[in-house]
Amino acid sequence: MADARIALVTGASRGAGAGIARGLGEKGMTVYVTGRTTKPGSAKGWDGSVLPGTVAQTAQAVTDAGGKGVPVVCDHADDEQVARLFEQIADEQGRLDILVNNAAAIHHQLIEKKPFWEKDLGAADILDVGLRSAYVASWHAARMMVPQGSGMIAFGSSFGASCYMHGAAYGAQKAGLDKFAHDMEHDLRDTGVRTVSIWMGPLVTERSQIAQKINPEQYQSFIDTAENPEFTGHVIYALATRAEGAELSGQTLIAAEIASQLGITDRGKERPSYRDMLGSPNQPNPAAVY
Repeated sequence: MADARIALVTGASRGAGAGIARGLGEKGMTVYVTGRTTKPGSAKGWDGSVLPGTVAQTAQAVTDAGGKGVPVVCDHADDEQVARLFEQIADEQGRLDILVNNAAAIHHQLIEKKPFWEKDLGAADILDVGLRSAYVASWHAARMMVPQGSGMIAFGSSFGASCYMHGAAYGAQKAGLDKFAHDMEHDLRDTGVRTVSIWMGPLVTERSQIAQKINPEQYQSFIDTAENPEFTGHVIYALATRAEGAELSGQTLIAAEIASQLGITDRGKERPSYRDMLGSPNQPNPAAVY
């Protein structure tokens, strides 16, 4: 898919999603960005402070980066809103080239050092907005991409799919995203549509910078080598547009490693892989049981 023009990044008011959207904008793409935030106030940092960022601000940042940002307020817990989102893209563009599944319910106790039963039950919401929502968006995207014979469905995952990270719900969500990429590739094989799950390293985001301040002994060393989230956008764009991307479809890839293979840097810097410390992706299994 040499000519990728239209992208959708879910959950892009701030954080990884906003950075990925900006990264795709730097490639000249028209990027639909979704989220619920129309004015700062609802999203809080780990210290209770109000986080910046809105859907409209991210869209403007995409435009400023060289692309075209299109803001769409969308709650990915609501299937009807998601359906209308894809109808809007189809009506306005007639195609979709890249879907980045990034939306996730971030619970306020996510990084607290507590066992799962001592956290609020709401920590499991990431299995709804985060896992199920990615399935729903991918279902709609596939119905657009298969008829056009091209496209990329990407999942924003992490080393939490392998090691213990932020608790059972977070780990299950990340492992589930990896399995989506693997199994959806099987169904999409020979259609021209690719899938991939990307393990991002530590990212420079609004929340991670607060985490560094409140828990420096755990996060300082990671932040020192953290990736800019635009870097992930550049990796996804390369996997969607280069020949190598077809060969890697269905796999779970560590962003730092595949970027090194493809000659992609993060603002001129190579980023480290945490494979030796945090684990490796599962190897794809060719068996298929119906």
